[in-house]
Amino acid sequence: MEYFHSVRLEQDKCKGCTNCIKHCPTEAIRVREGKAHIIQERCIDCGECIRICPNHAKIAVGDGLETLALYRYRIALPAPAFVSQFAGRAGLEQILGSLLTVGFDDVYEVARAAEVVARTTRRFLAGYRGKRPLISQACPAVVGLIQVRFPSLVEQLLPLTTPMDLAARLAREKGRADTGLPDEAIGTFFISPCPAKITAGRQQHGGVPGPDGVIPLAAIYGDILKGLAAAPAYACRAGVAGYGWGQSGGENASIGGQRLLEVDGIHHVIEVLTRIEAGDFQDIDYIEAQACPGGCVGGALMVRNPYLARLELRQLARCLPANAGELPEPGNNLATTPVQPRPVLQLDADLAAALEKMHRLETTQALLPGLDCGSCGSPSCRTLAEDIVRGEAQDTDCVFVLRERVRVLAEEVVELARKLPPSMAKPEGGSNSENQGNSN
Repeated sequence: MEYFHSVRLEQDKCKGCTNCIKHCPTEAIRVREGKAHIIQERCIDCGECIRICPNHAKIAVGDGLETLALYRYRIALPAPAFVSQFAGRAGLEQILGSLLTVGFDDVYEVARAAEVVARTTRRFLAGYRGKRPLISQACPAVVGLIQVRFPSLVEQLLPLTTPMDLAARLAREKGRADTGLPDEAIGTFFISPCPAKITAGRQQHGGVPGPDGVIPLAAIYGDILKGLAAAPAYACRAGVAGYGWGQSGGENASIGGQRLLEVDGIHHVIEVLTRIEAGDFQDIDYIEAQACPGGCVGGALMVRNPYLARLELRQLARCLPANAGELPEPGNNLATTPVQPRPVLQLDADLAAALEKMHRLETTQALLPGLDCGSCGSPSCRTLAEDIVRGEAQDTDCVFVLRERVRVLAEEVVELARKLPPSMAKPEGGSNSENQGNSN
């Protein structure tokens, strides 16, 4: 199966330091022959490797401003956290208007679509009687994490589309109404704080369109700054509730309710999902889970410090009403295709073969030191054992196993070096003549 991933490796910059393999939440990276290698089936584009790489060898590839030329009418879809990156230099409406200075014809705030999703989620939760807790789909890295590591929780994902996709669909409808142009002449572009949303924007939606392009915020940050001072004001159409989605807890605050739980940071999310998989948190109605620390303000493609960005976002939104007021009716635009598991961690599709490989894996793992040092290029001793069983590594990739093999071999060599052919060898205890002499 072919996967599109926005996270890429620049091999020339990679020094094989193994930092990335220790932080990847899906164990999707190996280091072989001095270079990192991303296992496409496992990668969820969360951006952890981009954050941690000291050599900047991991990058996120999205669309550029030159893509706007493909369309006659271009609509920017700024993420709620977008405005936090330019706070202090201009007001909220001028920051939105700056998008018109880099080639867009209109702006549709994703924060406004987020309020529509929140309203529908609130209604859905009120009538929901199925397995709890439901889990938000707003963060595509978390959805990918569930597909790869927690496939049994796929059925607990909220069956509503994301604010990004809804904004793209509503913006296209508005653009069509404003201009009379056909859909193919209207381009919608999400300004993304993270690589996961770039990847999500390229996914197939079962025939229901999302954005036509996704531009990394970091890629246009400089262009926005240049035009910010002279940018026209663009009237904000979202409220505090919508812009709150830019930080952890904002989605839940927008939905409202008593038993809503939020968690941010990919490794904290893993802890919570592990508990849910074990049967905990059944008294929780809904979980807002964000892969990035602090939510989208901490996205891997953001420029500002996430804590400062959170403060700036709150201050910018102070001038707004609590809600957007009259919201558009989404119609069928909230539809989404069911999320399917990605069972890439299975050892074999055949159950009998998988059990045999599991036995070999555990036997192999028992022979490894259990230090999880990563010097073999795999994240842990268990993943090295898994790689060995899959035929993708050897036990001597472990430096401790290799050292023991060398020690045993060296001792054998020394032992062999002491041996002589029988014609040259002296009997043990000295020669017969010496023994005889000693006896005299």
